Amino acid sequence: MVVDQLSPVPERDLELDRLFQALSDATRRDIVARVTAGEYSVSGLAALYAMSFAAVQKHVAVLERASLVTKEKRGREQIVRGNHDGLQKARHLLDHFEIIWRQRASRIADILAEDDERDLP
Repeated sequence: MVVDQLSPVPERDLELDRLFQALSDATRRDIVARVTAGEYSVSGLAALYAMSFAAVQKHVAVLERASLVTKEKRGREQIVRGNHDGLQKARHLLDHFEIIWRQRASRIADILAEDDERDLP
């Protein structure tokens, strides 16, 4: 059976839960995109969004807890930059799901091919 041939689902990982929860928000995804391209101060990020500085700080804090960004105090500013390791964890899980999906699609194609061969006279 196709389901029996699937790889086991990875055990629940709270770190991954936090990571995908953080990425579920469009503003946070936009912040991640910006800070992976270059570092920003929190006040520089706040200037880009139609929300309060405190709201942007909260978004950055969620991303920091999810290991998607790092924050460093530099003088009076807090500098935010992307965290490659956090993004790699998300990518590994998505790669895992893609492998499962490809295996499932391949197995369905094999089953359909077997059915076609049986139907031939």
